[in-house]
Amino acid sequence: MLAVEDWAEIRRLHRSERMPIKVIARVMGLSKNTVKAALRSDGPPKQERPPRGSVVDDVEPRVRELLQAVPTMPATVIAERIGWNRSIRVLRDRVAELRPVYLPPDPASRTAYVAGEIAQFDLWFPAITLPVGCGQTRTSKQLPVLTMVCGYSRWAAAVLIPSRTAEDLLAGWWQLLAALGAVPRVLVWDGEGAVGRWRSGRSELTAECQAFRGTLATKVLICRPADPEAKGLVERLHDYLERSFLPGRTFTGPADFNTQLAAWIGLVNTRPRRALGCAPTDRITADRERMLPLPPVAPVTGWRTSTRLARDHYVRLDGNDYSVHPGVIGSRVEVVADLARVRVLCDGRPVADHQRIWARHQTISAGEHVAAARALRAQRVGLLRPAPSTEVEIRALSDYDAALGLTDGGVA
Repeated sequence: MLAVEDWAEIRRLHRSERMPIKVIARVMGLSKNTVKAALRSDGPPKQERPPRGSVVDDVEPRVRELLQAVPTMPATVIAERIGWNRSIRVLRDRVAELRPVYLPPDPASRTAYVAGEIAQFDLWFPAITLPVGCGQTRTSKQLPVLTMVCGYSRWAAAVLIPSRTAEDLLAGWWQLLAALGAVPRVLVWDGEGAVGRWRSGRSELTAECQAFRGTLATKVLICRPADPEAKGLVERLHDYLERSFLPGRTFTGPADFNTQLAAWIGLVNTRPRRALGCAPTDRITADRERMLPLPPVAPVTGWRTSTRLARDHYVRLDGNDYSVHPGVIGSRVEVVADLARVRVLCDGRPVADHQRIWARHQTISAGEHVAAARALRAQRVGLLRPAPSTEVEIRALSDYDAALGLTDGGVA
């Protein structure tokens, strides 16, 4: 067989040096027919071995019959049906070659995102145990991370939230959109209980989510069940977080976690994406320009309850008790809380402002509230207790004798 280097040299001598075939054959010590064949060939010579038979060839007709009946039949079941007693790997490879002939093709769709159109959201549960203060810790199932990826620019954002309740989830959702500075026209979610679910062939949103998206004037789309490809961007972000962000990190609490996460996300948004040919920071401006503007009035998020303040002058929120100024006992107060603060208002004026505690079953008391309650209790006791008399009249014993009839002829 002619070597590749000889084939290349023959073509060079003939086409570049204009050397005749007879001279080439004499110079290289080859026959003229070999030189002519090398000049006629379109590619370099290669050794081709004749195909060898396989032990699966004898049972292939039976394998085809089974695949025609059930295209998804596993190779192990096929081996059992045909009585296969050889290597299962050889049979599995042949089944993999034959199955596409009988199975309808299932091509993956490639989605092209328009600027300002879509952002994908989801909850990520990192495999960590995070201290939340008061000697307590919380697992990833109790402290989810709300994540977001914009479709066109691949701009990413994330924040750790205290719970999966609608109050905390919507507060975190608004925090990410407010930081983005605009609202994508379609917000894609998985079937999260606080957002909605896929039912009867359409997205069914919760009342809280409907009110939230109505204020934003956008659309919320719930993915079909068992369809992770519908939000592949945010799923890849979760994989990237687990592989690149978590390893080797320690966290002192939720605030430290969010600080480190924000710094890492900021760095990631500057890294070029192979699918884009640039970094998200190069596209986010064009993405924002095509999004909806933020609403003039922020949507109602977080915890909002109204109650009449009892004598205890504490309000309960997410399993914790927060003190309120006792001067408004008996009045109706409004409790407003977000991811960081718990505030209590009475007739529009603040009567309590606490940092939100992520631990559970705690009592948070402000020093001024405790002192005011002590002063009010002392004042009330003084009003209700009668003042002691300074002078007490001492009656004569004869007055008692007269009252009992023991004088003036009475019996002694």
